[in-house]
Amino acid sequence: MGPTTLLKDAVHKAGVLGRSVVVLRRSGLVGRPDEGIRSLLAIRKYGPFAGVIDMGAREHGGSVALADELGELTYDQLNKRANALARALATRGVRSGTVIAALCRDHRGLVTAMAASGKLGAKLLMMNTGFAKPQLADVTRREGVKALIYDEEFTDLLDAVDPHVDRYLAWVDQDSTLSDRSIPVLEELIASTDDQPVDTPDQPGGFILLTSGTTGTPKGAPRERTSPLASAQFLDRIPLRKGGVTYMAAPIFHGTGLSQALLSWALGCKVVLTRKFDPEDTLRRVAEHRCTALVVVPTMLQRIIDLDPGVLAKYDTSSLRIIFAAGSAIPSDVVTRTMDVFGDVLYNLYGSTEVAVASVATPQELRAHPSTAGKAPVGCRIELYDEQGNSVTEPGRIGRIFVGSGLSFQGYTDGRNKELINGLLSSGDVGYFDEQGLLFVVGRDDDMIVSGGENVFPLEVENLLAERADVLEAAVVGVDDEEFGQRLKACVVPAEGAKTDAEEIKNYVKANLARYKVPREVVFLDVLPRNATGKLLRNELSGA
Repeated sequence: MGPTTLLKDAVHKAGVLGRSVVVLRRSGLVGRPDEGIRSLLAIRKYGPFAGVIDMGAREHGGSVALADELGELTYDQLNKRANALARALATRGVRSGTVIAALCRDHRGLVTAMAASGKLGAKLLMMNTGFAKPQLADVTRREGVKALIYDEEFTDLLDAVDPHVDRYLAWVDQDSTLSDRSIPVLEELIASTDDQPVDTPDQPGGFILLTSGTTGTPKGAPRERTSPLASAQFLDRIPLRKGGVTYMAAPIFHGTGLSQALLSWALGCKVVLTRKFDPEDTLRRVAEHRCTALVVVPTMLQRIIDLDPGVLAKYDTSSLRIIFAAGSAIPSDVVTRTMDVFGDVLYNLYGSTEVAVASVATPQELRAHPSTAGKAPVGCRIELYDEQGNSVTEPGRIGRIFVGSGLSFQGYTDGRNKELINGLLSSGDVGYFDEQGLLFVVGRDDDMIVSGGENVFPLEVENLLAERADVLEAAVVGVDDEEFGQRLKACVVPAEGAKTDAEEIKNYVKANLARYKVPREVVFLDVLPRNATGKLLRNELSGA
């Protein structure tokens, strides 16, 4: 790297730093210099999550940090709970570098365990609550888990887990049928242990997130490094502000939920949690707590706006300034209908477990272009490359999406990594930029269907079908075909009471898209198969 390139790189980094500080000050995350220094020290000491909770206790001690089904906890109470649990786990052998797994829904037990693990310098593996026994056992073994914290409802899944893994109950049901009373319960450990601050661990704590796992066993993606400045990537295009109220509908084990919960606590917000998602109950709680932000995955959003208009009108959700959606593509009609119901408050983040943040679409951009993924925020960079690694710059030309972000992971726990080009990480998706620089994601690189020599990305056909009033949702997959190599198969979930005809569906696509994009087969299903975070399980549809 020559002197000129080094100088340009230094100037670019200085510019990003300056813009990031402006964004953080605007949001209220950074105020006086001494506050910023204390935040940096807390994060360096305990890691990002425990550091934020520790700082929250200092700055917002008496303010409500968390509201769940058991009531409210202040920042001071939450931090003391984390201290007590950290001490209790330490006496049972958990120390810096120990891998703890959490198989929990969203509640105070999970949040306390997240903070306690950081105070010990442990690595917390966030398990997917949609796991089956084989996945749970495989991931536990592969990641070297020494302790498992879980909710009682998942007890039956633990049969296949190594019996030498220590077990702790984070949530006990009111009508508990638990027979093994020897398993420690977090609430009892917390109540019986000193809650004074713990010693600084040998290394700060961190998280291991899991990829979506739509095929096979999901891979582990560590999150062990961060900087408060990286928060600007979310706050640049999403107006989260200090002292708001965030309703966390998306599960915290997922990157979407974790990032927004962490950011909300860093801003001194109250975070509302529930263990299971219900669309009407979400509206009820938004109204009750006067929530300013609602965090969802797209399937949750669709279930909310599919409620009867009378139900939607029943609750006062005028306090909402932000509906934050991420995790998978949002159908264009869902984008439009959401803003018609709630106003122009929808923000759609495009990213992945590996690359973290790539781009954000604002309400203004979504009004004009409902299918856009928006633009890269401060600190992020997106470039497109073809199969040979050549840069793709022409508007409208499809290329593979590569992302640069200070939050990107450094490789899977098994040693593998995503493809890198010029320091940018592959997202695994393909897309294009329009004339205004807006990003449009066409689909997964490996979702592409080659039919009769023509390349088809399912998302375009799916969005078209989802716009029909008689279609609730749709998925398009490739099926082996002797003549064409692959043929398109559309799996359609009809709207309630609709009498949709397969030939009419085909004719509709033929009238709006190229002939080679017309499904040769249309099947009707009651529901599309999805994992716990709403991602479509396409591999289950080929034989549907």
